[in-house]
Amino acid sequence: MFIDLLRSRRSVRQFEPRPVEPEKVDLLVEAALRSPSSRGFNPWEFVVVNDPETIKRLSQAKPHGASFLANAPLAVVVCADPDKSDVWVEDVSIATLILHLAATDLGLGSCWIQLRKRNFDDSTPAGDFAAKVVGLRQGLVASAIMAIGYPLRQPAPHPESSLQRDKVSVNRQGKRE
Repeated sequence: MFIDLLRSRRSVRQFEPRPVEPEKVDLLVEAALRSPSSRGFNPWEFVVVNDPETIKRLSQAKPHGASFLANAPLAVVVCADPDKSDVWVEDVSIATLILHLAATDLGLGSCWIQLRKRNFDDSTPAGDFAAKVVGLRQGLVASAIMAIGYPLRQPAPHPESSLQRDKVSVNRQGKRE
């Protein structure tokens, strides 16, 4: 059941040093391409990266929060063409989440690396750095990178007690019943 997938899903930042099989990569790509988008505009594009040197370069896209990518056997750079849709941010976010859940369903671990609104250095946005590494055409924006691989260890699911049920209202904000 889908709820079981959500319960088991965790961000994974340490991976076994083995590649992801081509069949699983194909399924990840299919899942990403089946992601819903507003009005079916599909402003997203994906760059699948399995070259270790390119992955190492991508791990430098932002000084905090991307270094673990260097040891991932697979990365997917989630890109968008902002000219195709005014809600491209939402569409690429959905696609990135679909990749994350598909990876979990396939027995893989993954972690979302946010690039949009993050910096490589004082003068270069992280997305621009990643775009250059993977050779994006003019007009495409690198929004996120998904690190994917076999988890070195499987983190325990978040317990039911960690759910912030106080953030749920009924019929009117602040009303609990």
